[in-house]
Amino acid sequence: MTKIEDRVQKWLSDEGLFRQKVADGSANFHFVINFPEGNIIDVFQPKGKNDLIVIGCATNVSPEHLSEIKKLSDKEREDFIWDLRFMLNTQSVDFQFQHPENVLQNFIISKEIFEDGLTKDRLISSIKKVFRAKLQCIWKIQKEFGPGEERRDISSDSMYV
Repeated sequence: MTKIEDRVQKWLSDEGLFRQKVADGSANFHFVINFPEGNIIDVFQPKGKNDLIVIGCATNVSPEHLSEIKKLSDKEREDFIWDLRFMLNTQSVDFQFQHPENVLQNFIISKEIFEDGLTKDRLISSIKKVFRAKLQCIWKIQKEFGPGEERRDISSDSMYV
């Protein structure tokens, strides 16, 4: 274990967030955490980036919402994607959408912390920012397309697991 890995795992464990360490060939280390309980977020260090950790969360759009998005006109779908971009751009997070023909299928929210800025406070604050940005997207989707069904398979929200 590296010094960063040890520190990050200890902080996550101390706060009751650590769930498991997972094997990941593209990362020096990769942790899956619960924040809040029942929601998966990934904390990892990409290979070749020994001074960086990434906090990230991938979310799939539910089939019910996909169906509703597909009913929109091309212009309405494009406007919806732009609204999401503008909304997330104010959150101090990075994001990626998979949206062929402007039909949002999934999104990834992430935040990077470099070693010289890595503190327990910054780590936990960044985890909270990633979750709030994800929640904001979910709420926007629910507001536009209805609440959908509650999903219980939390493992499908992990970026890699």
